[in-house]
Amino acid sequence: MKCTLMGKIIIEEMEFYAFHGHYQEEQIVGNRFLVDLEMEADLAEPADSDNLNDAVNYQQAYQIIKNEMRRTKSNLLENIGKRILDALYEEMEGIEMASIRIRKLNPPMGGPIKSVGIKMSRKQKNR
Repeated sequence: MKCTLMGKIIIEEMEFYAFHGHYQEEQIVGNRFLVDLEMEADLAEPADSDNLNDAVNYQQAYQIIKNEMRRTKSNLLENIGKRILDALYEEMEGIEMASIRIRKLNPPMGGPIKSVGIKMSRKQKNR
């Protein structure tokens, strides 16, 4: 009998310099962004096999996020988050649920603010 061993793969505070933002200046000068990712998956097979080929590969997830952060300029963090989640599900297998948190550091809001951000989740559709 095959068991299920649900768990989370977590990557925290990936830092990127990118050119996203509502204001034209943000898209010219750029800003620092922090991205956190949580992916829920069945970890039973990689836990038993100790083989990367059986796991949800977090290096691949990092590369997908890096590519999306450097790709098209977005006005809104919501757009970046959706693009990242779409790409993760399109390019990777085994993800049951993924949550992404994106923070823009020192946003231009007229006063000292550490960061602004969004968090969004997507659950795998039943096939």
